[in-house]
Amino acid sequence: MSRLDRLAGQGTRLKNRYYAWVARKRPAATGFVSQPEPRTIGSLSRGRQLVAGNLLFAGYLIESETTGLWEVTAPDAAFEAERQGCAWLDDLAAVGDKVARSKAQAWVWGWIDAYGNGRGPGWSPDLTGRRLIRWINHALFLLAAQDKEQSDRFFASLSRQTGFLAYRWRGATPGLPRFEALTGLIYAGLSLKGCEALADPAVRGLSEECEAQIGADGGLPTRNPEELLEVFTLLNWAAVALHEAGRSVAPAHQAAIERIAPLLRALRHSDGSLARFHGGGRGAEGWLDQALANSHVPAQAVEGLAMGYSRLSHRRTTVLMDAAVPPSGAASGNAHASTLAFELTSGRRPLVVNCGSGVTFGKDWRRAGRATPSHSTLTLEGQSSARLRNAPGRAGMQELLTDLPSQVQLEQRADANGTMVEAAHDGYGAAYGLTHSRSLHLDHDGRSLSGTDLLVALDAPAKQRFDKAVDAGGLQGLAFDLRFHLHPEVDATLDLGGTAVSMALRSGEIWVFRHDGHCELRLEPSVFLEKTRLKPRACLQIVLSGRAIQYATQIRWTLSKARDTGIATRDLNRDDDPAPYEDQV
Repeated sequence: MSRLDRLAGQGTRLKNRYYAWVARKRPAATGFVSQPEPRTIGSLSRGRQLVAGNLLFAGYLIESETTGLWEVTAPDAAFEAERQGCAWLDDLAAVGDKVARSKAQAWVWGWIDAYGNGRGPGWSPDLTGRRLIRWINHALFLLAAQDKEQSDRFFASLSRQTGFLAYRWRGATPGLPRFEALTGLIYAGLSLKGCEALADPAVRGLSEECEAQIGADGGLPTRNPEELLEVFTLLNWAAVALHEAGRSVAPAHQAAIERIAPLLRALRHSDGSLARFHGGGRGAEGWLDQALANSHVPAQAVEGLAMGYSRLSHRRTTVLMDAAVPPSGAASGNAHASTLAFELTSGRRPLVVNCGSGVTFGKDWRRAGRATPSHSTLTLEGQSSARLRNAPGRAGMQELLTDLPSQVQLEQRADANGTMVEAAHDGYGAAYGLTHSRSLHLDHDGRSLSGTDLLVALDAPAKQRFDKAVDAGGLQGLAFDLRFHLHPEVDATLDLGGTAVSMALRSGEIWVFRHDGHCELRLEPSVFLEKTRLKPRACLQIVLSGRAIQYATQIRWTLSKARDTGIATRDLNRDDDPAPYEDQV
């Protein structure tokens, strides 16, 4: 970490501590304006594990039936942030029994004892906003059977945190952190008696952020689908709180909700999950459906790309492809080198995936998950289509994307047989003189996806760079790998003498991968990175390898259902509730 970065961090912490001290002068709230209702979704299985003493935050598991939450030494900053944000309250409330309530009360009042004086890492605008939302959402759960002294301490802490947010919400990083801070301030200002005056500046600030951060198409600069869902959920909560207080929602706020809703519908697969791109996951079960229902925005088609993603959908099959220039600058802190990568889902079953975000598994996994080989697309000479580099004044965990593709060309059209998308990027042009072009065609019955990948030198300067790169490699050509990462629940085997791959889904569907025979076909180990798991999950990847020797190299392949697979297979196999505490590799 650079000296500039350390000084900036110290300045932020000093400001947070100062305004937390100033907020102590605020009079304590005397109660709630109206009875709060929980709106956040918790996990019953995670709640039961927390009750049992299994603390899983940010990929770290600490097992202790007797140790309190705040007595545990946090293994890293992500673990600390997750417990300070108090989202675990959702999981304990999902259990809802006396034991879970006692643990929730012990941890909340334990926070007041340990950090209520204004010190500690939890006094940041985004974490304070996240924490306030949970405390207010589950206030009735927390205050049950508590005496007046404990209740007064609870309301005094809520008032102090609300006052801190009123001073410091602008100190939150633009984007999701600032939306969390503003929503928490609106929530608290409208819910707590004596804090009503603090809501108006936050309402105005939220409108400003909607105009600044939500694009005309409803997207975010980060192009992270799960982050967009989180922002959308916060905007919905703020709108509900305003309606329940008898107040109107600002036009910019409502317009942002109406722009985001159709985009999220376009970014989900046939199983209801979100596409996993640029650091985002699939989203918690039911989260997206609830958010869309709460928005009351009717379904409507999205014209063109959805936040830079192309969607093909017929019958039971959906394909989503990253078809735009990657995020750049500050927005690329979690971005991936995933240009032209795609995911395919059939009914309730993911088939082709990207590895996902390794942020909860440490720095090395995080870097690996962002590289092009972790995505279902083509890599050239083992290199990514964009680079990861530290920006001046940023910590190592905030590496930004550089040397990005400067152009991504796209054309999508429908024909009598289905829908086709053609796209190309120049991410390998500067080093090797080659443009990667990909075309995908999904048949109208959703039973076959045909693909063509092309490496081509388009003009004289590009051909010179290509010749130079080939000469440097001993005239052996440039090695490429075309990867198709498979979901862990896909059972894949080489078939037809090693010329095809058969893939069985738990629904009973059989898919077959074939290619034009010009490449070497292999099945290799891969990983599936999920934030709720302790370790990466083992899976497989299909790899087509070859060498580009001429100015144009073409690879054709197909993914199609076997003939004996019905058009509408009844997928009655129920998935068990995820067990995130089990080792997966």
